[in-house]
Amino acid sequence: MVSVEEELPELSSETFSALAEFYKEQEERETLQREARERVQEGEDIEWKEDWQLSQFWYSDETAIQLAKAVVDIVGEGGRVACVSAPTLYRALKKLDKANLHLSVFEYDNRFAVYGSEFHFYDYKSPLDIDRGLREQFDLVFADPPFLSEECLTKTMVTVKFLSKEQGKVVLCTGAIMADLANRLAGLTACKFKPVHQNSLSNPFHCFASFDLDSHIPDLDSHIDLDSHIGQTS
Repeated sequence: MVSVEEELPELSSETFSALAEFYKEQEERETLQREARERVQEGEDIEWKEDWQLSQFWYSDETAIQLAKAVVDIVGEGGRVACVSAPTLYRALKKLDKANLHLSVFEYDNRFAVYGSEFHFYDYKSPLDIDRGLREQFDLVFADPPFLSEECLTKTMVTVKFLSKEQGKVVLCTGAIMADLANRLAGLTACKFKPVHQNSLSNPFHCFASFDLDSHIPDLDSHIDLDSHIGQTS
């Protein structure tokens, strides 16, 4: 009869070291996540770093604030807003500290789980793998798909339609090259307002909307004039 000790495989020193390192990193991640959750509960804002492996590119502070204020102007302080793959906007909305504004962030990055019940894990590859109770519950859905591909945008828009109220409004931030598809899928048209990211991107980005988003962004014309001037002198 073979003893238990003889049945168990022996780990090489390299394998044992790799496992030890893995568990150490896992413990460190859990500790950081717990500390982040406590900071969020105390009302502290956290500066999350972009994870380029997840195709994360944060908006500039000015763009995030402009969009957040526009969203509140559109839905009112008691509205319901869904941020789909748009954690930068979600954070900007949180900073406005509107007690009656109902926010939800649908995000693949589990770091944002520190925001508790407002966080919903989301993978665009499974666009309807969402709490059924959230169907048609949002006054405005803002989406920023992680990839510039037909598949990603199409599946993201399935989610957007699922979450939007019948008369709900939609804002999409994506590459300019997706304009035709955005229009075909949801009748979205390009806005004058153009989002700016913290780090320069090789592809020009636009906002697309189902309504006149530009009318809710103060001093838009002055920003457009400034952008044009910079473009002419660069």
